[in-house]
Amino acid sequence: MINPNKKRLRRTMMFLNAQKPGLIKDPYIYKPDSIMLDLEDAVAENQKDAARFSLFHALRTINYRGCERVVRINGLDSPYWKEDIRCAVAGGCDSIRIPKTESAKDVYIVEKEVAQAEKDFGRPEGSVLIMAAIESARGVMRALDICEASERLFGIALSGGDYTKDLQTHITGTGLELMGARQNLVIAARAAGVQCFDTVYTDLDNMEGFRQDVETIHLMGFDGKSIINPRQINIVHDIYTPKQKDIIFAEKVVREIDEKKAQGIGVFTVDGKMIDIAFYDGAKRTIALAKASGVYKGDL
Repeated sequence: MINPNKKRLRRTMMFLNAQKPGLIKDPYIYKPDSIMLDLEDAVAENQKDAARFSLFHALRTINYRGCERVVRINGLDSPYWKEDIRCAVAGGCDSIRIPKTESAKDVYIVEKEVAQAEKDFGRPEGSVLIMAAIESARGVMRALDICEASERLFGIALSGGDYTKDLQTHITGTGLELMGARQNLVIAARAAGVQCFDTVYTDLDNMEGFRQDVETIHLMGFDGKSIINPRQINIVHDIYTPKQKDIIFAEKVVREIDEKKAQGIGVFTVDGKMIDIAFYDGAKRTIALAKASGVYKGDL
């Protein structure tokens, strides 16, 4: 059975160090769509057990008020990832993020461990989803295989820091060095019917640059963005929330296509723009996103 949360609204996914109780006790107050409880890069090598302990008790005791709880495990080349999965699933996480994913095999391996943990800890089969972080040139080139590797996989995400190192360049702030990977990941995700998320923007003193970055990835087709600070949330949500003029136009398109289709008319105009059936799915998506964002007041 397909998990109904697979297609949920995910515009913002905020990274938090799972070891820090002060960070993970109430991030829901900032209203991100998802939180990323990190057991990997944010946690020192000698603190992995302590971070797992903190994570488990947070998942078991904190009401995150509907905010999705994703756990980033340690890499599959580490000695920690299996226990990370067991701890996260036992605690009640919603999803597991695989770092440094380079092949469908990586997804299969994690999927097997997640399924076993669900059985061991009494979780419903298929209740824990998976997402894959793409952090290398090899991962980018195999993105479609990764996207199609599991029914549990709801999406992929670009990790720009490691990717640019692998590409032998660096983050410039212009987005130029990320353009090829960004477009390839969006195309792969759309071909496979899963979601796609952009990398973090680390310059917290440049909020205008951040806004421009989000506007770029929104136009490219990304579903949302990984973030590192609550200040970034409202900007992403504003850009990803349909404006009233777009909602009204989408409603007109849906109503007109439904009406004209019944009359056998294939091409017509709405507000002076030529419209045909190809516009239907996009208009429906706009309305669905408006509903999920809580701004829809219509009756479609």
